[in-house]
Formats: sequence, structure tokens, C-alpha cells
Amino acid sequence: MTDSSEHCGGRYSYGLAATLSIIAGKWKPLILYFLLDGPKRYGEIKRNVHGVSAKVLIQQLKELETDRVLVRTDYKEVPPRVDYALTPLGRSLTDRIVPLCTWGTENMADMVSALVERDTLR
Repeated sequence: MTDSSEHCGGRYSYGLAATLSIIAGKWKPLILYFLLDGPKRYGEIKRNVHGVSAKVLIQQLKELETDRVLVRTDYKEVPPRVDYALTPLGRSLTDRIVPLCTWGTENMADMVSALVERDTLR
């Protein structure tokens, strides 16, 4: 592998580690995926990302904004209107997540079977 720490500012040994630090968290890849087709308001994201608590969703949205993969736009209106959209960096990252979604869809039965088997080993 040629992806050394000098390519990642010295903080990470590999680009994959840097990428995983951005998308780490149960919900971040889903949040990014659902923003692919355009900006979404908080409620839309919450409806799409089933099972996430409000607290965790807000935290993960803030982290993704800090990491510069999404932008939060506050329209300064009453009632309040805020939406979230991918930045160019976020779009380039999310475009790489799409093949993982495709792989998951194509291999769903095998994954479900493996996960059931793993759960029986616990």
C-alpha cells in the first residue's frame, strides 16, 4: 500500500483510517446516503434513519458538519427552517458509499444468515 501518513497529515497511517473516522458511528453512513438526492430537513432525515434517537442524530449531524461533509443552512425564518446538504467533499464520500449499499442489497440473504449464526455464538 502506498497510502502513508504523509498523505493524511501524519494523523492516520492510511486513508481508510481517516475515512472511517469521518463515517464512524452507526448512523452517519445512512445520514449521508439519504442526503444524496438533495438537501433534507431534520424531520426528513429522522424519518429516513429508523431507530436513531433525536440526541444522537443531532450529535452526528453536528460532527458531519464539523468534518465538512455536510452543511447546515439556517434560513432565519419563523417558524424555524433548517436543512442539511452534502458539501462537494461529502458528495465525493457518499458516492463511494453507494457501491457498499449495492453490495449489501445483492448479498442481503447471506449477510442475514451470517448475522443470525453470529448471534447464536454469543
